[in-house]
Amino acid sequence: MSKKLSIIIPVYNEEESIPELLEWIFRIIDAEKIDAEILLIDDGSTDGSWQVILNAAKKDRRIIGLKFNRNYGKSAALQTGFDHAEGEIVITMDADLQDSPDEIPELMQMIEVQNLYIVSGWKRKRQDPLNKTIPSKFFNWVTGKVSGIKLHDFNCGLKAYRKEVVKNIHVYGEMHRYIPLIAKWNGFKEIGEKVVEHRARKYGKTKYGMKRFTTGFLDLLSVTFVLRFKKNPMHFFGVLGTLSFLSGFLITLWIIGEKLYRQYNHLPRRDVVDQPLFFLALVALVIGMQLFLTGFLAELLIQEKQKKGDYLIVGNTRNG
Repeated sequence: MSKKLSIIIPVYNEEESIPELLEWIFRIIDAEKIDAEILLIDDGSTDGSWQVILNAAKKDRRIIGLKFNRNYGKSAALQTGFDHAEGEIVITMDADLQDSPDEIPELMQMIEVQNLYIVSGWKRKRQDPLNKTIPSKFFNWVTGKVSGIKLHDFNCGLKAYRKEVVKNIHVYGEMHRYIPLIAKWNGFKEIGEKVVEHRARKYGKTKYGMKRFTTGFLDLLSVTFVLRFKKNPMHFFGVLGTLSFLSGFLITLWIIGEKLYRQYNHLPRRDVVDQPLFFLALVALVIGMQLFLTGFLAELLIQEKQKKGDYLIVGNTRNG
């Protein structure tokens, strides 16, 4: 393996698993003679995780620790790792020992040999209870249908990327589970999948509950909308605004035309303001203008340079 590797590991209260994970990773990369750096992103841990990272970084310069001032979430940790990674290939994995570092050489090989931009892990045999596996399968099925990406496990933390992918995408909120979709919309369409080992949790307890499944579909709608219309928001707001405005305008013309016709032919007629249709037309006109202006303002906003990762880092072992 000639290309340098960056391994990004988000950490949140995993002080017990970090030493064992690092020992396992070093055993693999040393045996394969891989030039690697390991970025441990402490996402505001409240246990001794940061001290464990500091001690490890003092012993081996290949370990780089970054610490948040509070818990921002996995997406923030991954984005910060992407920003600081220097490797040509980037691998992400969880810190809880459920992802196996033994997969690292083959993930790298798939990126290099198959010329893929992303290789996503697939935990085909999961060591999780049914209340997690069944919702997860349904979630992955829906995501695959919406995105058009044929992956079995979008949320697997074990993934490999080419450098150009992680340096040209922005992960925020809880969008880490949709990184393949974000990458695809940014032009990185060569995405592969590898069956990986999923191990039972050895220390502590899971940090993710059922809430992620209830919010996951809202996140999917959000990321689909943002990625599709972020460069041309007027295509969405402008079309809706124009349709609404034209509907209101045509209804107004109809009401006025009908009144003039009845007045000219001396037929019974009602005042315009006495007709409910007039108020519906007025609402349609106002909403149409608001939608159009929203699209126009959004077009102006995207002209500005977007900031990436406004997260406060209070510790960094790379610079001593």
